[in-house]
Amino acid sequence: MLAVHLVSFFFSKLQEDPTKKVDRFLYAMRLNDDQLRDISARFQAEMKKGLSSESNAAAAVKMLPTHVRSTPDGSEKGQFLALDLGGSRFKVLQVKVREGVGIKKGEVKMEEKTYSIPKELLSGRATKLFDHVSESLKDFIQEKNISLQEKHPLAFTFSFPCEQSCLDQGLLLSWTKKFEVRGLQGKDVVQTLRDAIDRTGDMDVEVLAMVNDTVATMMTCGFDDKYCDVGLIIGTGTNACYMEAMRNVDLVQGDEGRMCVNTEWGAFGDDGALDDFITEFDRNVDAASRNPGKQIFEKMVSGLYLGEIVRLVVLKMAKLGLLFDGHVSDALRTKGKITTADVAAMEEYKNGLKNTKNLLMHLDLNPSQDDCIAVQHASTIVSFRSSNLVAAGLAAILTRIRHNRNLKTLRITVGVDGTLYKTHPQYPKRLHKVVRRLLPDCHVRFVLSDSGSSKGAALVSAVAQRLASRKKQVDEKLCPFRLSQEQLQLVKARMRAGLEAGLKTRGPSAIKMLPSYVYHTPDGTEHGKYLALDLGGTNFRAMLVRFKKGLQQNARLYHKIYTIPLEIMQGTGEELFDHLAQCVSDFLDYMGMKKAHLPAGFTFSFPCEQTAIDTGTLVSWTKGFKATDCEGHDVVEMLRDAIKRRNEFDLDIVALVNDTVGTMMSCAYEDPQSEIALIAGTGSNVCYMEELKNIKKIEQKTDKEKEEETPEGEEHKQGDGSEGEKEDDTAVQKMCINTEWGGLGDDGSLDDIITPYDKEVNQNSVNPGKQRFEKLTSGMYLGEIVRQVLLDLTRKGLLFRGHVTEALKTPGIFETKYLSQIESDRLALLQVRRILQRLGLDCNCDDSIIVKEVCGAVSRRAAQLCGAGMAAVVDKMRENRGLDHLSITVGVDGALYKLHPHFSQILKDTTRALAPQCDVTFLPSEEGSGKGAALIAAVARRRHEK
Repeated sequence: MLAVHLVSFFFSKLQEDPTKKVDRFLYAMRLNDDQLRDISARFQAEMKKGLSSESNAAAAVKMLPTHVRSTPDGSEKGQFLALDLGGSRFKVLQVKVREGVGIKKGEVKMEEKTYSIPKELLSGRATKLFDHVSESLKDFIQEKNISLQEKHPLAFTFSFPCEQSCLDQGLLLSWTKKFEVRGLQGKDVVQTLRDAIDRTGDMDVEVLAMVNDTVATMMTCGFDDKYCDVGLIIGTGTNACYMEAMRNVDLVQGDEGRMCVNTEWGAFGDDGALDDFITEFDRNVDAASRNPGKQIFEKMVSGLYLGEIVRLVVLKMAKLGLLFDGHVSDALRTKGKITTADVAAMEEYKNGLKNTKNLLMHLDLNPSQDDCIAVQHASTIVSFRSSNLVAAGLAAILTRIRHNRNLKTLRITVGVDGTLYKTHPQYPKRLHKVVRRLLPDCHVRFVLSDSGSSKGAALVSAVAQRLASRKKQVDEKLCPFRLSQEQLQLVKARMRAGLEAGLKTRGPSAIKMLPSYVYHTPDGTEHGKYLALDLGGTNFRAMLVRFKKGLQQNARLYHKIYTIPLEIMQGTGEELFDHLAQCVSDFLDYMGMKKAHLPAGFTFSFPCEQTAIDTGTLVSWTKGFKATDCEGHDVVEMLRDAIKRRNEFDLDIVALVNDTVGTMMSCAYEDPQSEIALIAGTGSNVCYMEELKNIKKIEQKTDKEKEEETPEGEEHKQGDGSEGEKEDDTAVQKMCINTEWGGLGDDGSLDDIITPYDKEVNQNSVNPGKQRFEKLTSGMYLGEIVRQVLLDLTRKGLLFRGHVTEALKTPGIFETKYLSQIESDRLALLQVRRILQRLGLDCNCDDSIIVKEVCGAVSRRAAQLCGAGMAAVVDKMRENRGLDHLSITVGVDGALYKLHPHFSQILKDTTRALAPQCDVTFLPSEEGSGKGAALIAAVARRRHEK
């Protein structure tokens, strides 16, 4: 009864506008923007599911990694053979990329021949199919007179779903497009082709890459448009690929750069994700297909099925009496009688209705004008739904790319191929319009592939060759930075020899081994107020430190930082120390302590020859300082003189302290085992507690000199050998030595590991030939080493497309802080690009990977060298003490150690590997050398009070 009423209702509407009745009949196919956004969101969720290693197995959309890591940059070149297998016919090609006479820059020249595949091979054994392909390849080579004496790289376009573990390997997941070849599913397609080539014989062919036709389309368009990061096929089948950030591709190891992902989006909906959008016509098409329940999205949008959907719609409307007065012909009942080419013809702008009438008459129907209008409109709705669904999927991909890049707007190009897109008169415009409506903030350009997937496959191989060649050249440039264990052992041995040599004589030595006259580390009884002054770089810090008696690890600090202008750093010594005195005056005003007569420790982070704890003759400036009339003078006296000239306050400077020594004292306040300190920052240095008996330069002094230098309260008593006397005697058996290890190599001992880039940095420094080890390991120089490497790579055409900018030629522009930022594991390559772009370096993703690799090589070497040096120090201390095993703590300060993401771990690993008998703990200093200077002053005051 209900059916009768429905038929009566439909008959009553026969006289209305024929398009309106079709609209009502196909209401479920007319998707609005909200529905399309919903579908797009569902597809985004499917993409995420497919990319995850945890959910990929259950994902309908497989998101297959292709191992294509870069799009063309226009510099590719070479000659390639290409095979394109994706249908009942296949092509063999010779592709010349910027090779040969008459080929302009950027051009690709192709010669091709098409071969048919006998029908019996489409359902036969895989070996038979690939033997036919291989024999056809040999036929092409002979026909084109291609030399059989040379090895020919071959690119293979294989337009079926494959799981790839590398560029030249792929396991077939399933056949599509009427292929039912036996014995290949789950096996390596490339190896099958190689085996067939071997069986054919007389060909020297190397299969470099296997790519999907969608990927090849992206690469083809990417050769002419650097913004092309998406490939789209809308033809007999449909698919999309795009360049995904490697950090999101769980199925492939590594997180650097990008990789093209073949979405295989035709399977979208196989898990029910589109059930509420699937119509009865889609279900009928699916049920009658070779693979029911599979490739649901493809069956809704691709050229293989659109004509059949239209036929089913027209058939149903005719049966309901909505068309042809209810007449249904046998032809209309026959599957495949309406093709996608017919759909395109019906929607032609001028001849559409005429073509529709001719088609219907060919189907043995007698259509009225309204029938023709209605069928044409039904065809339009079906094809429009197809373009809408494709637009929704594409919008999901573009949204993901925009989010990956953290952009508000996205400029991108989509490379497109496929007969539906190429031959349907309205399809491209509809697709473009809907995509731009769904993504108003994206500037999307669509480029039609002009040479199909064969050119793209060759370009994949060309890009792979370019990347491999570039990687080899970059590796050769970076090889000298990659130190072997044998080289590190040699550095350790040379450091040890340098330490020993510096201890033995007052004469010149590469490693100065300067006595600090600090004999004791803190014991927790320090108390009172102390002023600490710290000059170690472009800043000067004044600190007031208060220690509470009996409360170890309880100190209060107040400080203020002052800038040292460049003209002061490189002016006269008197101007420099007058500036320091002015800063101290300001700080005492700030603290309201101008009239207090405070004991002070002066941290002075430059090499000084000390004869007592409160004197120090500057040996040489480092870190960019060049103030005149300072070297060879007592810096404590120079500061005292500057204070006297101000005549505003008085200080009792009781200790001159190197920043490294101050760091050791600061950490020893927290951990009594801290008897070594390392500075890994703007400069590089180490100090440690050495046995007095080994410090020959002190023993060589006269008795009178030694008597004057013995700290008060530490005289060797002529008593009765009481326990107290023995304790005092023991207490002066060690002294902290400021190694000034940055000088290692000044005598040429590191020449075998010094690179041309190091030589350039050294030559352009303020102290050529000096501090060679420091110039390999400290923050002041690492950025400049990186800049020199980048400059060389760019001049060689391996970076930034060979464009040497003024910024890249500017010394000092690449600060060491950029190494820490660029090497951060949490930093995406897009952010690396932004850092480089702020420096005026316009780079792509591949450039960013190389820059990150350069930074890593330079910083890793620095950390390893520091580790080798540290191993020499701790092993020496272990042997000094006659121990089989040494447990010791190293106090550490410096931005390189604290801020660089990998420096500290590499340092620790290297130290452990080179000094296996030492258990070394690294303790970062919280307050640095300033607190240490106050502690040294407090220790000196404590000993004086005893």
